Amino acid sequence: MSLGGSYKRGGKKRGPVTPPTPEEIAKRLKQLKALAAPRSNYRELSLALHGMICAKCAREFSEKDRHLLTVHHKDGNDSHNPADGSNWENLCVYCHEDEHSRERLADYLSGDD
Repeated sequence: MSLGGSYKRGGKKRGPVTPPTPEEIAKRLKQLKALAAPRSNYRELSLALHGMICAKCAREFSEKDRHLLTVHHKDGNDSHNPADGSNWENLCVYCHEDEHSRERLADYLSGDD
């Protein structure tokens, strides 16, 4: 079945696409980085607020081994990053794994899995 006439999908006539200039690309990249910064910066904020210590086992970390310290989101939502740090706790990688393993086990035992 034909629609006939001069029907065009999208309704707009499009001309040739011109590639963005290097300046436009740099500007857009800067905008995107600015949008991503608060999300990626919460780790440093948490370390500054709560110190470089595991909230569960109380192991202290130095600059040399700080990569073993992670930020755990208490409510499980890694997009919920309040500036006051109330949804974060610093956990070493071992305690962080233990925390999530307990959640998975609880889900399994309760039949939520």
